[in-house]
Amino acid sequence: MTSLIRRKKQQIILAVGLPGSGKSTYFRKRGIQPLSSDTMRRWLLDDETDQSQQHHVFAALRYLLELRLRLGRKTNYVDATNLTRQDRRHYFQMAKHHDCELRAIFFDVPLATCQRRNRRRQRRVPDEVMERMARQLAPPTRAEGFTRITIVRK
Repeated sequence: MTSLIRRKKQQIILAVGLPGSGKSTYFRKRGIQPLSSDTMRRWLLDDETDQSQQHHVFAALRYLLELRLRLGRKTNYVDATNLTRQDRRHYFQMAKHHDCELRAIFFDVPLATCQRRNRRRQRRVPDEVMERMARQLAPPTRAEGFTRITIVRK
């Protein structure tokens, strides 16, 4: 008799949300250490607020994610705003290449709440930038290709 072993697929889990929506706090409270664009900026540029080298920051993040997938890591979290379909396209390509699930955690938090939290931070995003980002935000959808979407409204 042969036994069927059901292997759990690898997963990429993207945070999607405005600055101040609670993405990093969500991961920290759950003891999750995601691949983080802020951490990449700190490592590469010695300043997590430095937006001057976005291409390099995200190339490094995607490289580490690719390496984790090759090494067989089952669950892979990405902490970045991931606001638009364009921002998320690389992750869909990776998920397809590695035959893994792509999930989203959507932080559906009002702009005013995000701005209030942002004002209490040391590293502040200017209000006009937050407003522009809110206009760009495209919530993740199943039609886009996510296998599961968790919505956080805190």
